Amino acid sequence: MRELSHQELRDALAYAEGVNEIDGEKILEHFQLEQTALAQTIFGIFPDVIAEENQEMSYLFIEFSFNVLCVFQKSFGPLPSQNDMDYDWLEKQAVLLDAELQSLITERHMDEKIRLKLQDRFIERVIEDSPQMGLIKFMNAAIDEFASENPSRVSAIKTTQTMIFIVIRLFSNLYNHKTNE
Repeated sequence: MRELSHQELRDALAYAEGVNEIDGEKILEHFQLEQTALAQTIFGIFPDVIAEENQEMSYLFIEFSFNVLCVFQKSFGPLPSQNDMDYDWLEKQAVLLDAELQSLITERHMDEKIRLKLQDRFIERVIEDSPQMGLIKFMNAAIDEFASENPSRVSAIKTTQTMIFIVIRLFSNLYNHKTNE
């Protein structure tokens, strides 16, 4: 998958921001039908994790996840159907991401050799997968800005940024999987 140019990213974000409520509902309904497990993860499980730290940040995450969905659809076409993919694709993605992300949490007990190997693999995959760094930087800056408006949001910045990174990574992997078939 190629990295979006600055102009392509701006155009896709403008499209996402311009989606009206009725079209937004249609986009979400279609996403829930085509990628049920991924939709439940992104719009159900992830916001709950963030809400444990700050409810407003979880609402922002939902909005930004919708924007990411729109950016990918606008830039790379329709989502592949879950029916056209390996049954356990999402589960495999979750297991890989979980192990790699756990290695980044220094408070977690883990053999140091395994930690370093997982961290190296995480960095390699980030570079290989071309996970839309422009989009990640934009989202992180917007999360920082939103959190700075209210001190109670600050504690949820890292979690929100990590979750939005995961969403972008999952969409990148989903579209890479689509093109590799």
